[in-house]
Amino acid sequence: MRVAAIQMNSQADLDGNLQLADRLLGEAAADKCLLAVLPENFALMPHKSRDKAKFAEAPGAGPIQTFLADAAQRHGLWIIAGSMPFKSPQTERVYGACPVYDPAGNQQAVYRKIHLFDVKLPDRDEAYQESWSMYPGDDPVTVDTPIGTVGLTICYDIRFPELYRRLVDQGATVFTVPAAFTRVTGEAHWKTLLRARAIENLAYVIAPGQYGEHPDNRSTYGHSLIIDPWGRVLAEQAEGNCCLAADVDPDMAARLRGEFPALANRRLQTESHGNLNEQD
Repeated sequence: MRVAAIQMNSQADLDGNLQLADRLLGEAAADKCLLAVLPENFALMPHKSRDKAKFAEAPGAGPIQTFLADAAQRHGLWIIAGSMPFKSPQTERVYGACPVYDPAGNQQAVYRKIHLFDVKLPDRDEAYQESWSMYPGDDPVTVDTPIGTVGLTICYDIRFPELYRRLVDQGATVFTVPAAFTRVTGEAHWKTLLRARAIENLAYVIAPGQYGEHPDNRSTYGHSLIIDPWGRVLAEQAEGNCCLAADVDPDMAARLRGEFPALANRRLQTESHGNLNEQD
């Protein structure tokens, strides 16, 4: 089964970004992909982060979601829609939301980004505070697709391996990591973190990124990747607006987990397994 990671250089022009996304989703469909993943902030990279609130949508309503539902139907694709602004309890802040659409255009799930990028980069005059314009989600989310159960994550989530363990406990055999990684942190950590999450969980990783320069003076890293459950890079693209595709085997994760039972050998388990002192 074939999947795609859509790499983009999104700008402040919503209509232009949607047109670009539609063209690249069309390329994925023409390449016989069943599922395509858009990058974080695919619809909008504004001049000021709080400008996203002007475009925030309620679940199931709004022009961005209408576009996604229509694109999924026209192209016959499962679309995991990177992230887009959803309304939150505070009008000036938005959820970074990842809605998922089936080929009939139905919204099957929505994940709201849990971990917000509030950091000052070491040895650099560069800082980010996503919590100023974004509101955190709370719940890990998985969705069943033809390529397996997909665990939905976004960008900074990749630095929190406990989230991925929770998703594995919910049945995930594939992780999606749409991102807008900074160039500095991307060069240092992007591929290492993605391969680690794939290897330690014996799961596929589909990680489409933003690349290049954006209106808020952010420079993003690109280097979109598709990685198999043994940590092998199946496809990578450094820069450019593109549809990056690879073939995946929906049975590979289960087979590897049976042959190499690292997950079954866990003793320090996530809270979903109860008290660590309990005996079976």
